Amino acid sequence: MPEQQNIEYKQSWHDDYLKWVCGFANAIGGVIYIGRNDAGKVVHLADYARLLEDIPNKIRNAMGIICDVQLHDEEGKKYISIKVNPYSVAVSLRGRYYYRSGSTKMELTGVELNEFLLKKAGKTWDDVIEEGATVNDINEESIAKFIADSNEKGRMPETKGLSTFQILEKLKLTDGKKLKRAAIIMFGKEPMRFYPNIQVKIGRFGKDASDLKFHEVVEGNLVQMLHEVQVQLNYKFLTRPVAFEGFQRVEKDQYPIQALREMLLNALVHRTYMGATIQMRVFDDKLSIWNEGGLPFGLSLEDLKSDHNSRPRNPIIANACFFAGYIDTWGRGTLKIINSCKEAGLPEPEIKEMNGGVEVTIYLQPIDGGAMGGVIGGVNEEEIGGQVSGQVGGQVSGQVDNLTERQKEVFNLILSNQKISRKQLSEKLGINESAVQKHIDALKKKNIIERDSATTGQWIIKVKR
Repeated sequence: MPEQQNIEYKQSWHDDYLKWVCGFANAIGGVIYIGRNDAGKVVHLADYARLLEDIPNKIRNAMGIICDVQLHDEEGKKYISIKVNPYSVAVSLRGRYYYRSGSTKMELTGVELNEFLLKKAGKTWDDVIEEGATVNDINEESIAKFIADSNEKGRMPETKGLSTFQILEKLKLTDGKKLKRAAIIMFGKEPMRFYPNIQVKIGRFGKDASDLKFHEVVEGNLVQMLHEVQVQLNYKFLTRPVAFEGFQRVEKDQYPIQALREMLLNALVHRTYMGATIQMRVFDDKLSIWNEGGLPFGLSLEDLKSDHNSRPRNPIIANACFFAGYIDTWGRGTLKIINSCKEAGLPEPEIKEMNGGVEVTIYLQPIDGGAMGGVIGGVNEEEIGGQVSGQVGGQVSGQVDNLTERQKEVFNLILSNQKISRKQLSEKLGINESAVQKHIDALKKKNIIERDSATTGQWIIKVKR
């Protein structure tokens, strides 16, 4: 049997192998075989009698834990097994902490050590009380924006008549009379006064990373950054090609809005907040976003491309974002990025671990390659007699600009498939059919669409000239 997550082979004993014992104790436990080579084949252990006595004592004296040490005999060849149980408390070796990940042993330092110790104490970074913070450090405008955003999903508990602190209590952002770190991240007036690097850096590059043209830094709480980063991208970083089709001016977004939004939300929710800033790089042909913090144990890059469980690094922040309707809690964020790029005719996004974090990159397909659909304005219908086919009667702008983001998503899906049903809209957007109907009613009220159910059973687009 080859070495794996919970099995390690050593031909002979060396006191340095206490690090492996420590690593197993801090992870899921495991067995170390002394007297087996890397292939697992038994090689005779001559000093087995002494080691049977020395190894348990060394483990107990160095780490204060007890392991089951057994002698084995295979065709006259002796070897020893050290069974290490997982411990609910952090185990250190001479003041250092080790952890078994995959088939390797690593020493925990810095941010990783901090997160490890919190986890062993039953906490996450965002669940810790921020002793220096009070309700006066909370931006009430951000809370109001958050509550307004939550109306579309209907997940937010009733907040009418509640004080700011009571709203934070509803969102589980308090502990007794004190605020948790998550409260400052979500709604703080000046989060950087408490934690460095609560920023998103955006850089515009040319052909490669050495060709920096300009950059911006967005600061603020999560609610503020979620909005401001999108504004900066739209007005300063993304080229919005304009095509004139007959008398119509149609703007075509480069990348799917949903993909960009999910990339940003994933970075904000899963980042290590005591680490480096979130970094976005916009190139001529691609856009990437990187946040510090590796994947949770047991989750691989390949898992992100299929259905997987949600395991947020900052569950308190994630829970608040769920209430607002910013995210789901089913691990669908990366799938939404992949699927929205696919629907827009773009190449599959690249997700990789690098420099202690995770980077997601989406690639731009040339405009003349077609398929800039999936985004408002990405209409590829042919021009017929001054009007766009599919009964689009005029410029796709004006009224559309005043829609909410969710209404724009509904309108966009109808533009791309005028026979789409309410059930199909519900499935694509991840919301229930009653919520879809509210957005449809809003679009009808604005005289943007109507349902021609009496004849063809499709949507009629009524955007005025």
